[in-house]
Amino acid sequence: MQDPNEDTEWNDVLRAKGIIGPKQKEAEITEDQIQALMDDAIQRRTDMPLQEGQREKKIDDMSLDELDELEDSEDEAVLEQYRQRRIAEMRATAEKSRFGSVREISGQDYVNEVTKAGEGIWVVLHLYANGVPLCSLIHHHMQQLAQRFPQTKFVRSIATTCIPNFPEKNLPTIFIYHEGSLHKQFIGPVELRGDKLTVQELEFMLGQAGAVPTEIKEDPRPQIRDKLLADLEDKSADFY
Repeated sequence: MQDPNEDTEWNDVLRAKGIIGPKQKEAEITEDQIQALMDDAIQRRTDMPLQEGQREKKIDDMSLDELDELEDSEDEAVLEQYRQRRIAEMRATAEKSRFGSVREISGQDYVNEVTKAGEGIWVVLHLYANGVPLCSLIHHHMQQLAQRFPQTKFVRSIATTCIPNFPEKNLPTIFIYHEGSLHKQFIGPVELRGDKLTVQELEFMLGQAGAVPTEIKEDPRPQIRDKLLADLEDKSADFY
């Protein structure tokens, strides 16, 4: 699986087409944060217990040469501390962004892949059956969303392998889990808006449930005015 944040021509094309989101910027440490790290490191040094025979000397009593020596040593300590912090942040980001595709699972995988997905992990589970057009459409949409939101785990499974005798009339079904607990469900063609469902609508629905950090805040489905009500209003206006 290719890293969506990697600088490649292919990723640039995908971003231009809106298939994947913009490259995530690495967190930048501010000047205030660096100064705070320096102050903390110097404070820890001045608070360290003295060695045997060593005389206590406050910063205010140090010469310029002694202050320069202290600053050099603390610069190295601050840089090392910042380096370790960035490594931890990068590992955390990589851990959260380790998905990026729709995985096929079986009933035996359900516990480990869904209910034991891990702390802070959202899981979108699509129950489907072969030969159901709406299931194929949703899978197509989920493949795009999985690339755009690699922090969210997208999986799918043939319904009867996870839930024996699951009614085909309830397909497709989407279950949304957070940290192993069922958070939201969409059951059947009506709740999933039928074969006119767009990828933007599905993203909006998942975003409303909290499963993806979407920027779509309003339902993209056009609101069609009731024609009968519109006709009645027109006739009433003509009458008066």
